[in-house]
Amino acid sequence: MTLAHPPLLAPAPARAYARLFAAGFRQQSAYLAAAVGGLVANVTFGFLKASILLATLAAAGGTLAGYDAGQMLAYVWLSQAMLGLVNVYGRDVLAERIKSGDIAIDFLRPLDLQLAGLSTYLGSRLFTLLPRGLPTLTVGLLTTGLALPAGATPYLLGAVSVLLAMSLSYLAVYALSMSALWLVDIRGLQVSYMIVASFFCGLYIPVGIFPGWLEAVARLTPFPSMLMTPIDVLSGYAAGPDALRLVGMQVGWVVAVGLLGHVLTRAGRRHLEVQGG
Repeated sequence: MTLAHPPLLAPAPARAYARLFAAGFRQQSAYLAAAVGGLVANVTFGFLKASILLATLAAAGGTLAGYDAGQMLAYVWLSQAMLGLVNVYGRDVLAERIKSGDIAIDFLRPLDLQLAGLSTYLGSRLFTLLPRGLPTLTVGLLTTGLALPAGATPYLLGAVSVLLAMSLSYLAVYALSMSALWLVDIRGLQVSYMIVASFFCGLYIPVGIFPGWLEAVARLTPFPSMLMTPIDVLSGYAAGPDALRLVGMQVGWVVAVGLLGHVLTRAGRRHLEVQGG
């Protein structure tokens, strides 16, 4: 079967994607034990990161690249709380469906494949806030403490930034997975993506304390927008026009990476051949 000429599909109603969002939320709620395991891992590594970064901060004289102890702790616990929300590891079920040929069935469904996957992803990942993300942040608040801004604006803008970060992380992995339509095996690409994305997104240390040249390189990629930007906005490290600029960059990356995935999807439909009965 060759999908050389994809059928013209009427736009699916918004309620179809809303149902996929709800289905993703319900699906993730079935794995409470895994969420608890993730919470334990988040808290454990949160304490490790806090001790290392606070020691680094003390060696630097108490401040480093604009971070004081409270802001550094905010970075630590917000980054740990967001681990369940973003995908910086490069793996997704889509690549497996392409390898097995099941992608042909997905292409025949009357839904936009990219948007349907994004809806399910957002629902499933937002659920992790309840058993994993918010408890991690609470542990940090009650133990080491952390500096958070006053007023509602940083949190409202931060919530938008978190949703954009989640969307961008999914869309980037979606585009990576679509390359499996042309490549025999993308595991090497997935590992390379994980190494680069997890470092440049600010998972290990804040992007703001990178050496100047390395920070400039990181800022040329979409990866800081997947994690560092919502952390900077929510913690108040970036405020006012600077915060708006960072969120604007997120919007730009979401559009650009989303368009890349759309182009790859259209090209992939023309390229795909499935053999068998």
